[in-house]
Formats: sequence, C-alpha cells, structure tokens
Amino acid sequence: MSGNSEQISGKSSHLPPPPASLIADSEIDLKDLFQAIWKGKLIIIGTAFIFAIFSVIYALNAQEWWSSKAQITLPQKQDYSGYQQQVKQVQSVFDVYQEDGTVLVSEELEQFINPELMLKRFVVAFNSSVNKQAFLESSSEFHDLSLNKTQEINPPIQTRSWFNKIAAQPVGKNEAFLYNLSFQSTTKQSSLILLNKYIEMIEQKVKDDALNNLHAMIKSKMRELTQQKTMIESQASDELAVTIQRNKYAYEIALSAGIIKPIRVSNQYDYFNIALGAEIIKNKIKVLESVSNLSIVEPRLQKIDAKIKTLNLFEIDRVIDFNTVRFLEKASPLPSRDQPKRAIIAILGTLLGGITGLTFVLTLFALRRLRLVK
Repeated sequence: MSGNSEQISGKSSHLPPPPASLIADSEIDLKDLFQAIWKGKLIIIGTAFIFAIFSVIYALNAQEWWSSKAQITLPQKQDYSGYQQQVKQVQSVFDVYQEDGTVLVSEELEQFINPELMLKRFVVAFNSSVNKQAFLESSSEFHDLSLNKTQEINPPIQTRSWFNKIAAQPVGKNEAFLYNLSFQSTTKQSSLILLNKYIEMIEQKVKDDALNNLHAMIKSKMRELTQQKTMIESQASDELAVTIQRNKYAYEIALSAGIIKPIRVSNQYDYFNIALGAEIIKNKIKVLESVSNLSIVEPRLQKIDAKIKTLNLFEIDRVIDFNTVRFLEKASPLPSRDQPKRAIIAILGTLLGGITGLTFVLTLFALRRLRLVK
C-alpha cells in the first residue's frame, strides 16, 4: 500500500504546469485596462459632457422654491395686558365667597391668559390644514402665482399640495417655546408676502378665538348663576311659605290659649313659639306675607344677583389690541433658494455621465477580452 501511495504522489508531483497563455487570459492586465480607459477617454468625456448639459438644462428649467421665515416665542404681559384686563373684570364672578369672609380665587379664567397656552394655540392654528386651505383659497397672491398655468388641476388638490410648505416648527429640543414660522413659494417675494399675510390671518383668528372663548365662558357662567338663582329662590320661597304657615298655626294656638301679649315660658321646645303672643304673631304673619325680596330669607341670593349684574354690565371689547405671541424675528426671506441646488445638480449629473461612460468603456474592454480568449 505504501508503495502505491508513493507512486501516486510521485506522479502528481511531476504533473505539468498549466499553459502560460491560460494564466494570462484569466488575469486582467492593469496596463491593458488603463490603456482601454485612455483609448475610451473621448467616450467618457463625451458622456459626462452630455449628462452635464442635460443637468444644467434641468437645473435652469426646474421650478424654483424660496422660503421666508419668522421666529416666535412666549408673549410677555405687556403684549396681552388689554385682554388680561378684560378677563380680570369678571374674575370676581368666578371666585367663591365663603361665609367666614374668606375668598377662594377661581382658576377657571387662567387658561385665557396663560402665555404657554396662548403660544400653543397660535402654533396649532398655524399648522391647521383647515386654516391653510382657507387662506390659500382666498389669497389673491396665491392665485396670481404662475405655477402650473398650462395644466388643469383641481383647486382643492392644488392647495393641499401646498400644505407641507407652510409650517410652524420648534427651533430645537432644548428650546420648548421657540418656533420657526416658514412659508415656501415659487419666488422670494411671494414667499415673504404670503408668510406675512398668513401670519396676519392666524393672529386675527387666534384673537377672535380668545374673545369668543371668553364670551362662551361668560355665557356658561351666566346660565350657571341663573340656574343657581332659580333653585335657591325656590328653596327660599318654600322656606318662607313654611314659616308663614307655622306662624298661622302659632296664632291659632295662641288665641285658643288666650295668650295675647308676650309671656315668659320655661319650655325651650316651643315649636310654634306661641309665647310671642297672638298680637305679635299676627303682625309677624303680615310682614312675612309682604316679603317680595327673597334675599331677606336667603342671603346667598344677594351675592348671586351681584354676580349676574356684573356679567350683564360686562361687554367684550372686540377691537382691543393684544398679541398672543412675541416675534423674536420678523418675517424675512432666506438669502438662497431651497430648490433647485443648481451647482449640486450639475456636479452630480457630470459625475453620473462620467461613471456611465466609464462603465460603457469597461464593458467594451471585457467583451474584447472574451473574444480573444475564445
């Protein structure tokens, strides 16, 4: 067995090497490769040039997009002092007055003059799709833009395509109360005009909503006080009727007992209080029956009437000037366009053309090598 293995190993060690031509054919000579690239340089340059031309043509004819931006933050008290004064005029109506004279200050109206909530309402209104569509459909500046003049586009669809070009976004994660307002349009001037117009619309809407919400709160409080008054008046009226009836019974009992004048009694549990005497009880009945102002019976009615009177005299000033946000930066256009980035498009187009030409040259080189091998 060992002899056979030695013979086999000896034969294998004396196997002839593969032909040199086969090795040469299976390997790509870098020199030939570079020569092929050099010979095809005109193809590569020509392809890159053609792609560069088309890239430049596209960049020059592509729709331009420009942006204008503004920056807002929390309002200061001086920005909404007039509105705050109106809110404070009805603060006493919402406060709770206790029997011991202490006053529990209500916080129901704080939501109207909270700076954080004011800023939040402005941002929500700015990003509202309903407000965006209403603005775009009513804006003469938007209709004057020469975008897609040659195409028949459904107006609602066209306006919806602009929604993402109007945005209020936080400046950064660490800046919770700083927002950038932006409006993107086809020209630098139109982006600034549209942003200013949209800001004006949102400011007015937020102001109107603030006044309307205050009005709704006052109306709701008025209904609440009216219901309280009705309920307390009913209770006071019933209590007065019971008191009158009790005194009538006391009068009859006093007459039957012959008690005309007040007397002293030791019975502390005289439910009908006949010790007053029939004469005084009769006069008391007359006085009770003549009572028309139930606040005499129930003092809480006087406080409720005072609150209702305050609300009736209060009138919201619709022309009051106040701001719900503070502008750190007024609206201004950005110095450069958003799209298209013409230099980048031209460079990328040229590179793509060069790569395409190089690929074509290398493909031809590989095909020639295959023919030579065959």
